[in-house]
Amino acid sequence: MEMPITLKHKPVVVSENYENVDGRLARNTDAKGLSLGLAHTNDKGKVNITAQVWRYAGENGSQDSEELPLHRVLDLSILICRSLAHFREAYRYEHLYDPQKPIIDRVGLQGDALTVAICTDNERINEDIKLFSQALSDDDEMMSERLRALSKILKDMGY
Repeated sequence: MEMPITLKHKPVVVSENYENVDGRLARNTDAKGLSLGLAHTNDKGKVNITAQVWRYAGENGSQDSEELPLHRVLDLSILICRSLAHFREAYRYEHLYDPQKPIIDRVGLQGDALTVAICTDNERINEDIKLFSQALSDDDEMMSERLRALSKILKDMGY
């Protein structure tokens, strides 16, 4: 699914083939994509990054709130972690990504792969990706604390 770029959530990092790896619902789901992007609300000029599950609702994606199955929460976590890893090294690229290779990674799941890519359909990607990168940097301490806690829990569980 191509991410709707005309809505208030501005996708920056996307997984457009999510229907292929959506847990027990794979290949038979209305959840067509995942994205990380710029929030539609703006708190006194602060840019927020949000995650979105894109459902097929006619010709447009839906922005309805939803309960998330646990595998989708984990899939969003994979998307977040791969995005964080990319942006640690993104300074190497003039536009914070390689326009010739916008796919960051393909993470094998369920006989297919969760594609992690820069949303090149976003007409303002060069501006939005800079805001996204800055927001990641601004929230680094908060995110790092949570990632360290999650890492410890996963290690304690044997992962």
